[in-house]
Amino acid sequence: MIKKILIGSLLVCSSFIAHADEPDHAIHEELRGVLNVMESAINSGDFDKMLPVLSENIRATPINQEFLASRTEVSAYFKKWFGTGGYLKKLEISLAPDVLTELSADKSWGVVRGSGIEKYILRDGRPYELHTRWTATMAREGDGRWRIRTIHIGTNFLDNPILTEAEHALGKAAGGGLIGGLLVGGAIGWYVGRRKKKSQVGG
Repeated sequence: MIKKILIGSLLVCSSFIAHADEPDHAIHEELRGVLNVMESAINSGDFDKMLPVLSENIRATPINQEFLASRTEVSAYFKKWFGTGGYLKKLEISLAPDVLTELSADKSWGVVRGSGIEKYILRDGRPYELHTRWTATMAREGDGRWRIRTIHIGTNFLDNPILTEAEHALGKAAGGGLIGGLLVGGAIGWYVGRRKKKSQVGG
């Protein structure tokens, strides 16, 4: 037990040292905090808590490819889909940057990209997990705080659980059609053969 605690402490310390040694450490810590606030607000269902880390002129494209052009529209989007009486029961999101934010020369804005996981719970309890890619522009605004200025989230429409379920349903329908066709074809063949046999006997 003591060994595990020591190992855990060493990992935390090494992670802290690695972050502390990175260039523009204070900026990147604030940027990590922005993403954490966004994740926490979505996962808790208290969507308006993310609004302070969004630019008033936010330009956002979520996974369904709607376009949101203000904090008000972002708030309305989440409440429409996941609020009381929304289309879906719950969303849990995880955003992981691939690399440090690429900062501009004057350190007033930066671009960051990464991967994400969005776990959806439908009203009937069915879960769906979508893997995403995202790109965001971070901006230091007039009050000195960093906020999300733009963000675009996309998923592989050729490989996702919703499409997979649709393909399975199509396969079942095709299989059912094939079996039905065989049964109908067999019945027709039996009927034709029977008529032909009667005709030969009568002749």
